[in-house]
Amino acid sequence: MITALLLAAAAPTAVDAEYAFARDAQRIGQWTAFRKWADRDAVMFTPQAAWAQNFLAGKKDPPKAITWRPAHSFVSCDGRTAVNTGPWFKLDGSAGGYFTTVWQRAARDWRWVYDGGGPLRGRAPAARKAMVHRAVCRGRAPGAPVIPPPPLTPKQARKTPEDNGRGESADKTLGWDWKVEKSGERRFRVFMWNGIRYEQVLYNDIPPP
Repeated sequence: MITALLLAAAAPTAVDAEYAFARDAQRIGQWTAFRKWADRDAVMFTPQAAWAQNFLAGKKDPPKAITWRPAHSFVSCDGRTAVNTGPWFKLDGSAGGYFTTVWQRAARDWRWVYDGGGPLRGRAPAARKAMVHRAVCRGRAPGAPVIPPPPLTPKQARKTPEDNGRGESADKTLGWDWKVEKSGERRFRVFMWNGIRYEQVLYNDIPPP
């Protein structure tokens, strides 16, 4: 047990992965880095949902990559799933907006499964070190952090323009969902177990492009 805990403590965190991802964008190219760190089933937005591997296939790197850094990291109790968010910066160093990335870890390797963001409201966070918020491990998380929507009827499925998705950590202490409207407006929510109930800890409301 002690060995397992020591190995878990030594494993890189989602914050470490975010910084490595951002460094790779500068070192090997922006979209090359996105491809390197993306999970097979990762999702991006164009503004509608798109499989990242399809969207990024053959996409040429810009001459210079943007920069970004995590400001907050919401982590499951088991430490294997996290949602990072923070500011990204234009090539001249000015604030360009914020990003939100969902990360999952298998063994010691992190891969992102969701990448989105939106315009920054107000100033970028001044803190240089990410604040880590971890789900409470006491108490038994009762089930899915995000209740799945009721299935559409065949008639609704043909006429409903929205698309949506959801996910959760293996220990069910962290969950998220997203929904994109026909206009491109998107909402993203994160829920975390606090030992008593699921609490919404992050909400992104991304306007249409």
